[in-house]
Amino acid sequence: MPVCQVCGYSSQELSISIGVCVHCLRKGPDYALSYVIKNRDIWRSRIGLPKKPPREGNVKCVLCINECVIPEDGVGYCGVVKNEDNRLTYVTGSFEEAILHWYLDPHPTNCVAGPVCPANTSAGYPRYTSFRGIERGYYNMAVFFGGCNLDCLFCQNIEHKYMVSNYIKRRSAAYGDEYKLGEIYRDGLDPRITCICYFGGDPTPHIVYAIKLSERFAEASKEDNLLKRICWETNGLENPSLVRRMARLSLETGGIFKIDWKAYHPRVYQALTGVDGEKAVSRIKENIRLICDIGRVRREVPLLVVSTLVVPHYIDEYEVGGIARYLAEIDEEIPYVLLAFAPQHLMKEMPTTSQSQMDSVYKAAIDAGLKDVYIGNIWLLR
Repeated sequence: MPVCQVCGYSSQELSISIGVCVHCLRKGPDYALSYVIKNRDIWRSRIGLPKKPPREGNVKCVLCINECVIPEDGVGYCGVVKNEDNRLTYVTGSFEEAILHWYLDPHPTNCVAGPVCPANTSAGYPRYTSFRGIERGYYNMAVFFGGCNLDCLFCQNIEHKYMVSNYIKRRSAAYGDEYKLGEIYRDGLDPRITCICYFGGDPTPHIVYAIKLSERFAEASKEDNLLKRICWETNGLENPSLVRRMARLSLETGGIFKIDWKAYHPRVYQALTGVDGEKAVSRIKENIRLICDIGRVRREVPLLVVSTLVVPHYIDEYEVGGIARYLAEIDEEIPYVLLAFAPQHLMKEMPTTSQSQMDSVYKAAIDAGLKDVYIGNIWLLR
């Protein structure tokens, strides 16, 4: 049975990759994070990605909270942004090309924002959906980007890391394709596609590409009277100037900005994701306030949805309660989705979320003052 390397606490729900319990992460000695740092370094070295956000280069990337300073011919923590001849570009060689794959997801969509999506609920009819009821026969264009600015031990879509790793090593996308911006745009104009949803990985490293593409879709929807809701599924660590543009695109088209807030306590956040927890939690709070301010003019379809993956042992009432209290202080009607955990990547030895843990964190969210709380992946609960 796994044992905390600091205090000796033992539980089947402890992560071997993290090496310590949640209590020692929050209150224990500074070296409590050292165990997970070592394990993550081994993993990232194996796939050829920087162990930490680079700081020894000569070109700075400001797309996200990591603010990598990238050496010549090197890449940022995400593996997507590259310093080529002392200028920032993508590893594809251009901001007009991205490593991704995409597919059509039929409505009713199964995305995290599904409980409030116009395609599922007819919210915002007739401006943001042409239907009373579900948009049956229509689709969400799910754009899955390679790369991410986090390194979550529990990543549910870890193939995104191999997409960029294999591209860097052999200049071959392998698990994904290299798409020119215009190619995706032409495919997305299909009138049966009513949502464009960016996820991954995370859209943040490819955000220049995604914003350019979204602006084209938004313009086409105005000119040709097409439904093209622009939606984001992201960790919320983008530069606020980019979040402002992303949120306005979603606001204008009837789309939703979904932020996956991993943990409330900075050291728990850092253990799970690999990046500076203090800076990350601060940026998420800032961006949530920004999105809420922009979205106040559109109440019929919420602009912001927040989610948290309920990792056994580590995401407890303290973590969820802290997130929920912050959200409720801004707007008690922000939809909050609690997702059951499935063991993946470096946390494969973990069990799924228990019903009792989900009940506890759900109660914590409600007690914190939120009115619109949902449970996702209920089939995983044990």
